Amino acid sequence: MIRAQAVIDRGALAHNLSRVRALAPNRRVYAAVKADGYGHGAATVAGALAEADGFAVSSLDEALQLRWAGIDKPVAMLSQQLDEFVCAQAGEYGLELVIFHHSQLAALEQYLGPTLKAWVKIDSGMHRLGFAPSDVDEVEARLAKLERVEVVGWLTHLACADEPSRPETQAQLDVFARTSANRSGLRSIANSAGVLAWPEAHADVVRPGIMLYGSSPMCDRDAASYDLRPAMHLSAPLIARNRIAAGETVGYGATWRTPEAMDVGVIGIGYGDGYPRHAPSGTPVLIDGVRVPLVGRVSMDMITVDLRNAPNARVGDRATLWGGGLDVDEVARHADTIAYELFCRLTPRVRFEVV
Repeated sequence: MIRAQAVIDRGALAHNLSRVRALAPNRRVYAAVKADGYGHGAATVAGALAEADGFAVSSLDEALQLRWAGIDKPVAMLSQQLDEFVCAQAGEYGLELVIFHHSQLAALEQYLGPTLKAWVKIDSGMHRLGFAPSDVDEVEARLAKLERVEVVGWLTHLACADEPSRPETQAQLDVFARTSANRSGLRSIANSAGVLAWPEAHADVVRPGIMLYGSSPMCDRDAASYDLRPAMHLSAPLIARNRIAAGETVGYGATWRTPEAMDVGVIGIGYGDGYPRHAPSGTPVLIDGVRVPLVGRVSMDMITVDLRNAPNARVGDRATLWGGGLDVDEVARHADTIAYELFCRLTPRVRFEVV
Protein backbone atom coordinates (compact mmCIF):
# COMPACT_ATOMS: atom_id res chain seq x y z
CA MET A 1 0.00 0.00 0.00
CA ILE A 2 1.43 3.37 -1.06
CA ARG A 3 1.37 5.91 1.74
CA ALA A 4 1.54 9.60 0.87
CA GLN A 5 1.71 10.08 -2.89
CA ALA A 6 1.98 13.19 -5.04
CA VAL A 7 0.88 12.72 -8.65
CA ILE A 8 2.27 15.40 -10.97
CA ASP A 9 0.13 16.14 -14.02
CA ARG A 10 2.25 17.26 -16.98
CA GLY A 11 -0.87 18.05 -18.96
CA ALA A 12 -2.02 20.49 -16.29
CA LEU A 13 1.36 22.21 -16.33
CA ALA A 14 1.23 22.59 -20.12
CA HIS A 15 -2.36 23.85 -19.92
CA ASN A 16 -1.40 26.48 -17.35
CA LEU A 17 1.42 27.67 -19.59
CA SER A 18 -1.11 28.05 -22.38
CA ARG A 19 -3.14 30.27 -20.06
CA VAL A 20 -0.09 32.46 -19.54
CA ARG A 21 0.29 32.71 -23.33
CA ALA A 22 -3.36 33.69 -23.69
CA LEU A 23 -3.17 36.33 -20.98
CA ALA A 24 0.16 37.76 -22.11
CA PRO A 25 0.19 37.23 -25.89
CA ASN A 26 3.35 37.85 -27.87
CA ARG A 27 5.49 37.95 -24.74
CA ARG A 28 8.36 35.67 -23.92
CA VAL A 29 7.76 33.41 -20.95
CA TYR A 30 10.46 32.50 -18.43
CA ALA A 31 8.82 29.85 -16.26
CA ALA A 32 9.85 29.92 -12.60
CA VAL A 33 11.01 26.43 -11.58
CA LYS A 34 13.05 27.34 -8.51
CA ALA A 35 12.75 25.37 -5.25
CA ASP A 36 12.68 22.11 -7.25
CA GLY A 37 9.85 23.32 -9.43
CA TYR A 38 7.88 24.58 -6.42
CA GLY A 39 8.14 21.09 -4.99
CA HIS A 40 6.87 19.39 -8.16
CA GLY A 41 10.31 18.33 -9.47
CA ALA A 42 12.27 20.87 -11.51
CA ALA A 43 13.23 18.56 -14.37
CA THR A 44 9.70 17.18 -14.61
CA VAL A 45 8.20 20.66 -14.70
CA ALA A 46 10.72 22.00 -17.20
CA GLY A 47 10.07 19.03 -19.46
CA ALA A 48 6.32 19.61 -19.29
CA LEU A 49 6.88 23.32 -20.00
CA ALA A 50 9.10 22.71 -23.01
CA GLU A 51 7.23 25.43 -24.92
CA ALA A 52 8.41 28.10 -22.48
CA ASP A 53 11.05 30.49 -23.82
CA GLY A 54 13.26 30.06 -20.79
CA PHE A 55 13.33 29.24 -17.09
CA ALA A 56 14.01 31.13 -13.89
CA VAL A 57 15.71 29.56 -10.88
CA SER A 58 17.30 30.88 -7.72
CA SER A 59 20.82 29.49 -7.75
CA LEU A 60 23.62 27.86 -9.70
CA ASP A 61 22.78 24.45 -8.23
CA GLU A 62 19.21 24.73 -9.49
CA ALA A 63 20.36 25.88 -12.92
CA LEU A 64 22.81 23.01 -13.28
CA GLN A 65 20.10 20.50 -12.40
CA LEU A 66 18.18 21.67 -15.45
CA ARG A 67 21.22 21.51 -17.70
CA TRP A 68 22.10 18.01 -16.48
CA ALA A 69 18.49 17.00 -17.21
CA GLY A 70 18.98 18.06 -20.82
CA ILE A 71 17.16 21.40 -20.65
CA ASP A 72 18.89 23.68 -23.17
CA LYS A 73 16.60 26.73 -23.01
CA PRO A 74 17.83 29.96 -21.37
CA VAL A 75 18.04 29.67 -17.59
CA ALA A 76 18.26 32.83 -15.47
CA MET A 77 19.59 32.69 -11.89
CA LEU A 78 17.53 35.22 -9.94
CA SER A 79 19.42 35.48 -6.65
CA GLN A 80 22.85 33.91 -7.14
CA GLN A 81 25.86 35.72 -5.66
CA LEU A 82 28.86 35.73 -7.98
CA ASP A 83 32.43 34.58 -7.59
CA GLU A 84 35.04 33.14 -9.94
CA PHE A 85 33.55 29.63 -9.82
CA VAL A 86 29.96 30.72 -10.41
CA CYS A 87 30.96 32.92 -13.34
CA ALA A 88 32.98 30.10 -14.88
CA GLN A 89 30.06 27.68 -14.54
CA ALA A 90 27.66 30.22 -16.01
CA GLY A 91 29.95 30.67 -18.98
CA GLU A 92 30.44 26.94 -19.51
CA TYR A 93 26.74 26.08 -19.30
CA GLY A 94 25.31 29.19 -20.96
CA LEU A 95 23.42 30.42 -17.89
CA GLU A 96 21.99 33.92 -17.55
CA LEU A 97 22.91 36.06 -14.55
CA VAL A 98 20.78 38.53 -12.68
CA ILE A 99 22.89 41.42 -11.43
CA PHE A 100 21.42 43.03 -8.32
CA HIS A 101 24.35 44.17 -6.15
CA HIS A 102 27.64 46.05 -6.56
CA SER A 103 29.63 43.07 -5.26
CA GLN A 104 28.59 41.13 -8.35
CA LEU A 105 30.08 43.78 -10.61
CA ALA A 106 33.46 43.29 -9.01
CA ALA A 107 33.31 39.55 -9.76
CA LEU A 108 32.34 40.22 -13.37
CA GLU A 109 35.24 42.64 -13.81
CA GLN A 110 37.62 39.74 -13.09
CA TYR A 111 35.90 37.29 -15.43
CA LEU A 112 37.84 36.07 -18.50
CA GLY A 113 35.67 33.27 -19.92
CA PRO A 114 33.01 33.01 -22.64
CA THR A 115 30.51 35.85 -22.99
CA LEU A 116 27.95 35.95 -20.21
CA LYS A 117 24.37 37.17 -20.61
CA ALA A 118 23.09 39.29 -17.76
CA TRP A 119 19.90 40.95 -16.60
CA VAL A 120 20.12 44.02 -14.38
CA LYS A 121 17.62 44.14 -11.54
CA ILE A 122 16.20 47.52 -10.55
CA ASP A 123 14.74 48.04 -7.08
CA SER A 124 11.49 49.76 -8.00
CA GLY A 125 10.13 49.71 -4.47
CA MET A 126 10.16 46.20 -3.02
CA HIS A 127 13.51 46.92 -1.35
CA ARG A 128 14.79 43.38 -1.36
CA LEU A 129 17.19 42.90 -4.28
CA GLY A 130 18.12 45.32 -7.03
CA PHE A 131 19.95 48.55 -7.68
CA ALA A 132 18.51 51.83 -6.51
CA PRO A 133 17.31 53.87 -9.50
CA SER A 134 19.95 56.50 -8.73
CA ASP A 135 22.70 53.89 -9.19
CA VAL A 136 21.57 52.41 -12.49
CA ASP A 137 23.50 54.83 -14.73
CA GLU A 138 26.73 53.89 -12.97
CA VAL A 139 25.92 50.18 -13.14
CA GLU A 140 25.17 50.38 -16.86
CA ALA A 141 28.43 52.25 -17.48
CA ARG A 142 30.49 49.66 -15.60
CA LEU A 143 28.85 46.80 -17.45
CA ALA A 144 29.38 48.51 -20.80
CA LYS A 145 33.15 48.31 -20.22
CA LEU A 146 33.07 44.52 -19.86
CA GLU A 147 33.63 42.85 -23.23
CA ARG A 148 32.60 39.45 -21.86
CA VAL A 149 29.23 40.55 -20.46
CA GLU A 150 26.16 41.20 -22.60
CA VAL A 151 23.26 42.98 -20.92
CA VAL A 152 20.15 41.30 -22.31
CA GLY A 153 17.61 43.22 -20.28
CA TRP A 154 16.27 44.95 -17.20
CA LEU A 155 13.93 43.50 -14.63
CA THR A 156 12.17 44.23 -11.38
CA HIS A 157 9.84 42.38 -9.02
CA LEU A 158 6.39 43.40 -7.78
CA ALA A 159 5.59 43.36 -4.08
CA CYS A 160 1.80 43.77 -4.01
CA ALA A 161 0.48 42.71 -7.41
CA ASP A 162 -1.76 40.10 -5.75
CA GLU A 163 -3.89 42.94 -4.34
CA PRO A 164 -4.93 45.03 -7.37
CA SER A 165 -6.51 47.81 -5.33
CA ARG A 166 -3.25 48.76 -3.64
CA PRO A 167 -1.26 51.67 -5.10
CA GLU A 168 2.22 50.20 -4.68
CA THR A 169 2.21 48.28 -7.96
CA GLN A 170 1.49 51.29 -10.14
CA ALA A 171 4.15 53.23 -8.25
CA GLN A 172 6.66 50.44 -8.95
CA LEU A 173 5.71 50.36 -12.62
CA ASP A 174 6.27 54.10 -12.86
CA VAL A 175 9.68 53.88 -11.19
CA PHE A 176 10.76 51.02 -13.44
CA ALA A 177 9.53 52.79 -16.58
CA ARG A 178 11.46 55.95 -15.73
CA THR A 179 14.62 54.10 -14.74
CA SER A 180 14.74 51.71 -17.68
CA ALA A 181 13.75 54.25 -20.32
CA ASN A 182 16.19 54.74 -23.21
CA ARG A 183 18.23 51.69 -22.26
CA SER A 184 18.75 48.89 -24.75
CA GLY A 185 17.50 45.41 -23.97
CA LEU A 186 14.39 43.55 -22.90
CA ARG A 187 12.10 44.43 -20.00
CA SER A 188 10.70 41.92 -17.48
CA ILE A 189 8.33 42.74 -14.64
CA ALA A 190 5.35 40.43 -14.24
CA ASN A 191 5.19 37.51 -11.85
CA SER A 192 2.02 35.37 -11.79
CA ALA A 193 -0.04 38.12 -10.19
CA GLY A 194 1.31 40.57 -12.73
CA VAL A 195 0.33 38.26 -15.57
CA LEU A 196 -3.21 37.90 -14.20
CA ALA A 197 -4.01 41.40 -13.01
CA TRP A 198 -1.58 43.90 -14.52
CA PRO A 199 -1.40 43.84 -18.33
CA GLU A 200 0.75 46.95 -18.22
CA ALA A 201 3.39 44.85 -16.41
CA HIS A 202 3.70 42.27 -19.18
CA ALA A 203 6.54 44.15 -20.90
CA ASP A 204 8.72 41.86 -23.06
CA VAL A 205 9.21 38.86 -20.76
CA VAL A 206 6.87 37.53 -18.08
CA ARG A 207 8.09 35.30 -15.23
CA PRO A 208 5.10 33.26 -13.99
CA GLY A 209 5.53 30.89 -11.09
CA ILE A 210 2.69 29.71 -8.87
CA MET A 211 0.00 29.95 -11.56
CA LEU A 212 1.86 27.34 -13.61
CA TYR A 213 1.26 24.88 -10.78
CA GLY A 214 -2.48 25.55 -10.66
CA SER A 215 -2.67 27.89 -7.68
CA SER A 216 -3.96 31.44 -7.71
CA PRO A 217 -1.66 34.17 -6.39
CA MET A 218 -4.57 36.59 -6.07
CA CYS A 219 -6.17 37.41 -2.74
CA ASP A 220 -9.71 37.63 -4.14
CA ARG A 221 -9.98 34.97 -6.88
CA ASP A 222 -9.39 31.24 -7.00
CA ALA A 223 -7.47 29.26 -9.57
CA ALA A 224 -10.54 27.82 -11.27
CA SER A 225 -11.78 31.30 -12.12
CA TYR A 226 -8.65 31.75 -14.23
CA ASP A 227 -9.01 28.26 -15.77
CA LEU A 228 -5.87 27.04 -14.03
CA ARG A 229 -5.57 23.32 -13.35
CA PRO A 230 -3.88 21.76 -10.29
CA ALA A 231 -0.61 20.10 -11.25
CA MET A 232 -0.23 18.15 -7.99
CA HIS A 233 -2.66 15.68 -6.45
CA LEU A 234 -1.55 14.74 -2.93
CA SER A 235 -3.23 11.68 -1.42
CA ALA A 236 -2.79 9.18 1.39
CA PRO A 237 -4.67 6.07 2.56
CA LEU A 238 -7.30 5.76 5.24
CA ILE A 239 -5.50 3.35 7.58
CA ALA A 240 -8.13 3.04 10.33
CA ARG A 241 -11.78 3.79 10.99
CA ASN A 242 -12.60 3.86 14.69
CA ARG A 243 -15.87 4.23 16.58
CA ILE A 244 -15.32 6.73 19.42
CA ALA A 245 -17.77 7.35 22.25
CA ALA A 246 -19.23 10.80 22.88
CA GLY A 247 -17.10 13.13 24.94
CA GLU A 248 -13.77 11.44 24.20
CA THR A 249 -10.69 13.34 23.07
CA VAL A 250 -8.68 12.62 19.92
CA GLY A 251 -4.95 13.10 19.36
CA TYR A 252 -2.03 14.76 21.11
CA GLY A 253 -2.89 17.37 23.69
CA ALA A 254 -6.53 16.24 23.79
CA THR A 255 -7.45 19.38 21.87
CA TRP A 256 -10.60 18.00 20.20
CA ARG A 257 -13.50 16.15 21.77
CA THR A 258 -16.18 14.07 20.05
CA PRO A 259 -19.56 15.83 20.25
CA GLU A 260 -21.37 12.49 19.94
CA ALA A 261 -20.60 8.84 19.36
CA MET A 262 -19.00 8.89 15.91
CA ASP A 263 -16.47 7.40 13.52
CA VAL A 264 -13.04 8.99 13.33
CA GLY A 265 -10.70 8.16 10.46
CA VAL A 266 -6.92 7.97 10.59
CA ILE A 267 -5.09 8.93 7.39
CA GLY A 268 -1.48 7.96 6.77
CA ILE A 269 0.13 11.36 6.31
CA GLY A 270 1.56 13.87 8.78
CA TYR A 271 4.14 16.56 9.25
CA GLY A 272 6.85 13.96 8.59
CA ASP A 273 5.55 13.97 5.02
CA GLY A 274 5.22 17.74 4.89
CA TYR A 275 1.56 18.13 5.76
CA PRO A 276 1.38 21.29 7.88
CA ARG A 277 1.44 20.55 11.60
CA HIS A 278 -0.34 23.82 12.33
CA ALA A 279 -3.38 22.89 10.19
CA PRO A 280 -6.30 23.33 12.60
CA SER A 281 -9.39 21.25 13.17
CA GLY A 282 -11.77 21.97 10.32
CA THR A 283 -9.14 21.91 7.58
CA PRO A 284 -10.82 20.10 4.67
CA VAL A 285 -9.87 16.65 3.41
CA LEU A 286 -11.63 14.83 0.56
CA ILE A 287 -12.49 11.15 0.95
CA ASP A 288 -15.11 8.93 -0.66
CA GLY A 289 -16.07 11.91 -2.81
CA VAL A 290 -17.05 14.11 0.14
CA ARG A 291 -15.33 16.72 2.28
CA VAL A 292 -14.49 15.76 5.84
CA PRO A 293 -12.84 18.00 8.43
CA LEU A 294 -9.52 17.34 10.10
CA VAL A 295 -9.91 16.94 13.88
CA GLY A 296 -7.23 17.17 16.56
CA ARG A 297 -3.56 17.80 16.08
CA VAL A 298 -1.53 16.71 13.09
CA SER A 299 0.97 14.00 14.09
CA MET A 300 4.26 13.06 12.45
CA ASP A 301 2.72 10.16 10.52
CA MET A 302 -1.05 10.60 10.78
CA ILE A 303 -3.99 12.95 10.75
CA THR A 304 -7.47 12.23 12.08
CA VAL A 305 -10.71 13.24 10.41
CA ASP A 306 -14.41 13.34 11.24
CA LEU A 307 -16.09 10.63 9.12
CA ARG A 308 -19.72 11.42 9.93
CA ASN A 309 -20.23 12.74 6.38
CA ALA A 310 -18.45 9.76 4.80
CA PRO A 311 -20.30 6.64 5.95
CA ASN A 312 -19.02 4.59 3.01
CA ALA A 313 -15.31 5.38 3.45
CA ARG A 314 -13.36 2.21 4.09
CA VAL A 315 -9.85 1.36 5.22
CA GLY A 316 -7.63 1.43 2.14
CA ASP A 317 -9.55 4.24 0.43
CA ARG A 318 -7.36 7.15 -0.58
CA ALA A 319 -7.95 10.61 0.82
CA THR A 320 -7.11 13.76 -1.11
CA LEU A 321 -5.16 16.37 0.85
CA TRP A 322 -5.13 18.82 -2.07
CA GLY A 323 -5.65 18.72 -5.82
CA GLY A 324 -8.16 16.48 -7.56
CA GLY A 325 -11.24 18.35 -6.33
CA LEU A 326 -9.77 20.10 -3.29
CA ASP A 327 -8.21 23.49 -3.96
CA VAL A 328 -4.73 23.77 -2.43
CA ASP A 329 -5.35 27.46 -1.77
CA GLU A 330 -8.31 26.59 0.46
CA VAL A 331 -6.17 24.18 2.46
CA ALA A 332 -3.47 26.83 2.72
CA ARG A 333 -5.92 29.40 4.05
CA HIS A 334 -7.03 27.03 6.81
CA ALA A 335 -3.39 26.43 7.73
CA ASP A 336 -2.64 30.17 7.68
CA THR A 337 -0.05 29.79 4.94
CA ILE A 338 0.17 29.82 1.14
CA ALA A 339 0.18 27.11 -1.50
CA TYR A 340 3.85 27.82 -2.27
CA GLU A 341 4.84 26.58 1.18
CA LEU A 342 2.58 23.53 1.07
CA PHE A 343 4.10 22.46 -2.24
CA CYS A 344 7.70 23.13 -1.24
CA ARG A 345 7.66 21.47 2.17
CA LEU A 346 6.82 17.92 1.03
CA THR A 347 9.49 15.53 2.26
CA PRO A 348 11.22 12.55 0.61
CA ARG A 349 8.74 10.23 2.33
CA VAL A 350 6.17 11.26 -0.27
CA ARG A 351 6.24 9.06 -3.36
CA PHE A 352 6.07 11.07 -6.58
CA GLU A 353 4.47 9.83 -9.77
CA VAL A 354 4.37 11.72 -13.06
CA VAL A 355 1.49 11.29 -15.47
